[in-house]
Amino acid sequence: MRTPRVYVAIALDVGAELALPADAAAHVVRVLRLGAGDPLILFNGDGRDCEGRLLATRGQETRVLVASAGEPEPEPARRLHLAIGISRGERMDFVIQKAVELGVASVRPLHTERSVVRLDAERGARRRAHWQGVLVAACEQSGRRRLPALHPPLPLGGWLPTVDGAGVLLDPQAARSLPDLPAPTGEVTLLVGPEGGLSPEERARATRAGFVGVRLGPRILRTETAPLAALAAMQTLWGDFR
Repeated sequence: MRTPRVYVAIALDVGAELALPADAAAHVVRVLRLGAGDPLILFNGDGRDCEGRLLATRGQETRVLVASAGEPEPEPARRLHLAIGISRGERMDFVIQKAVELGVASVRPLHTERSVVRLDAERGARRRAHWQGVLVAACEQSGRRRLPALHPPLPLGGWLPTVDGAGVLLDPQAARSLPDLPAPTGEVTLLVGPEGGLSPEERARATRAGFVGVRLGPRILRTETAPLAALAAMQTLWGDFR
């Protein structure tokens, strides 16, 4: 049976006996139904997995022993960043989940002209907390030991001047495809629009900011399909799939 793997936002020192945070404790006891003596793997996003053992559950407190720490996760062959127009509910969740599994270093939600979802400050904070949970769960499942960054949503126009490194824009009208591009020498940011895509002015603005437009074959892909297809292709051409 596979040993359960649990994220905890606390320091993990070998030999320490720790009280799990409330959310992790509830997951371990109520969902995974672990008891005293059961093994588990803990990680806090710093790059290492730690083997642990559940000691006891008393009332609201669940204690574990950190028995050992594993090797650090290797650095990726290419750091890939995803910037995507905010889409509806489950579509955005799906993109974040699968992008994490595909190895992105960060995710940046964007407000664009055609974004159907509009988030005020309060709703935006709730959605970001939800997306963070999706990201953490994807790390737990996929074995990632470093937590990708989830950046706060920004308007596309305000975000573009902040981008460093190479930029790739998914554009079904582009003349080139990913294999036509020279291999980048540093980090790469992938820009994808929401449902309906980016407007012509937004695509032009991204091009002026240094993004190179590429198409993914002859078909129009959904907003939740396009970034995953592109990330898989980029990992194959330049990254961890090589």
